[in-house]
Amino acid sequence: MAALLLVCIGLLVLSLTQYDLVPVAVFVLPLIVGGLVLRWRPFMVIAIVSVGAAAVSAIKRTVETETSTARAVTFLVVLAAAVFITYMASRARSGLPGALGESMLEDLRARLNAQGTVPTLPPPWRAQSSTKSSEGTKFAGDFMVANLSDNGKNLEMILVDVCGKGVAAGTQSLQLAGALGGLIGSLPPQGLMAAANDFLLRQTWDEGFATAVHVTIDLTSGHYVLTNAGHPPALIWQLEKQSWRVDESRGLALGVARYPEFIESEGVLDPGEALMFYTDGVIERRDRTIDEGLRWLQEESARQFKAGFDGLADRILSHVSQGDDDRAVLILGRLS
Repeated sequence: MAALLLVCIGLLVLSLTQYDLVPVAVFVLPLIVGGLVLRWRPFMVIAIVSVGAAAVSAIKRTVETETSTARAVTFLVVLAAAVFITYMASRARSGLPGALGESMLEDLRARLNAQGTVPTLPPPWRAQSSTKSSEGTKFAGDFMVANLSDNGKNLEMILVDVCGKGVAAGTQSLQLAGALGGLIGSLPPQGLMAAANDFLLRQTWDEGFATAVHVTIDLTSGHYVLTNAGHPPALIWQLEKQSWRVDESRGLALGVARYPEFIESEGVLDPGEALMFYTDGVIERRDRTIDEGLRWLQEESARQFKAGFDGLADRILSHVSQGDDDRAVLILGRLS
């Protein structure tokens, strides 16, 4: 507020001495900035000072040029009304100035991303993920939550796809991610899925369901357990065959039935092998079936895997055509 007051005073001095360079219209600038970053009371101070300074400048100009004051009065009224409408619109939903509201959303997004960051894994384990929103925004309905046990020997991850896309699904994913972040590592896989299912059933969302795939893995032996809740099947890299095998674990999506059944699968990742999880936006397209999309992903990701693990998730998504759904890829590898 203090900075904007100094700006108003400076503009007034320049406008009184060099009106051609600083006309009365420039006083809209501190009003716009104030409407974006200030709360109600400091904004009203800036509004009063700006409009007052604009009025002084307009009156002086009118007296010097002996022109009608109607134009200046009309401009001041329109200016005040436009800024007030802009100010109220920026607070219509959050009650915060536009910049502060955006900052709050950005902080929530950062917390969501931090929650989904895989902790540093002991060699030879490596993990990476990549997410893209369908609308090109920073918010998406696809997210991941990960947890590494205190002794560093057990890793647990869950990839979730909330029904919907872009910002609309992003707000719902923030809620579900917060719930899962508080439970992962404290419940067994079946219990975690059941808790997430109950959470979604209690919500009043228009489309209140989500798909998820969960993995727990012993980083010492490589033994893993997969639990699938209506999610596209996980892929397992077979070192000998140099190809991705489709996992068979299946289950009902979360938030659909009171007591869904989740069928698990298990196996062992040997050195040189990997697990890949992804959301349906990666394989679904209007001009092909799901099976065709899955075969495409197996072939393309095999080519990319052979080219190197670094940046693998990003490279796979770069070959996915822009669609109307969010896309995410998560890969865990036991690399020699």
